[in-house]
Amino acid sequence: MRLTNLDMDALRSFSVGMEAGSFAQAAARLGRSTSAVSAQLKKLEEQAGVTLVRKSGRGLTLTDSGEVLLSYARRLLDLNDEAMSAVRGVELEGWIRFGLQEDFGETVLPQVLGRFARAHPKVRIEGRIARNSELKDRIASGHLDLALAWDDGSPSVSADRIATVPLCWLGAADRERVWHPDGREPLPLAALEAPCLLRTIACEHLDRQGLAWRIAFVSPSLAGLWAATAAGLGIALRTPIGQPQSIRQLEPRSHGLPDLPSLGLALFRAGKDPGPLTAHLAAIIRQALWETLPAEWLTQHAIEQLPAA
Repeated sequence: MRLTNLDMDALRSFSVGMEAGSFAQAAARLGRSTSAVSAQLKKLEEQAGVTLVRKSGRGLTLTDSGEVLLSYARRLLDLNDEAMSAVRGVELEGWIRFGLQEDFGETVLPQVLGRFARAHPKVRIEGRIARNSELKDRIASGHLDLALAWDDGSPSVSADRIATVPLCWLGAADRERVWHPDGREPLPLAALEAPCLLRTIACEHLDRQGLAWRIAFVSPSLAGLWAATAAGLGIALRTPIGQPQSIRQLEPRSHGLPDLPSLGLALFRAGKDPGPLTAHLAAIIRQALWETLPAEWLTQHAIEQLPAA
């Protein structure tokens, strides 16, 4: 029996397409045309000898064979990416210090630390979860080599914009309203301890719209902020990243709240010219964000910096 070698490029398009919900979204993430991604799916079906997806309304759904292959595809791609990282960085040794926002502590951090440790077992990596101002201060002072932090637009020669993330008002999922704009009570705001970039943005936008507000709950951690918001103690301003099911996004107009801008997410480096350790860690972070964030949030530059499939 002649063995068939599945095409890794086609497997990646298949996997990304199902994760994104459509092959048009997969094409955007992969920097290819929709027709090219569709051709790769057809090639994969020919190699497998079975139908992998079928149309369901406006989208696609997996066949039984497709579900089986998708599970294997993800494992094959993980091994492929891990092998390439290991081969490219097999000689790397040393120590690198990395910091990031608490928003990414449960999603991006485990992926990044795991992949980097497997690819570079001789490198000691020191991770830190901290607030935005502390991360940028540590980058400026040289106490961190790389940090994933919010980009507030202040000048920084070492910032590499990865994504543009929407800001949103958040409230308890089981409550119709936490605050009535026509009432006399000021808006209750749940926020992190100052200094906090998102707390400042919330207060500034409420002031511009002439809305009275009060700090109803202050937390030193994101977990505490989520708990207070879910309990209905106040309205919070955050990004959708890591949003619990007990919290919902509030449409600004229908809740009497001001419209909000988007916020840049960037990789900050301690120096202009990153060494090989920093460059490899940055590549792994970009890959993890590419797999985690919606494609429309990612900058074209970040997509172009991803390793070739």
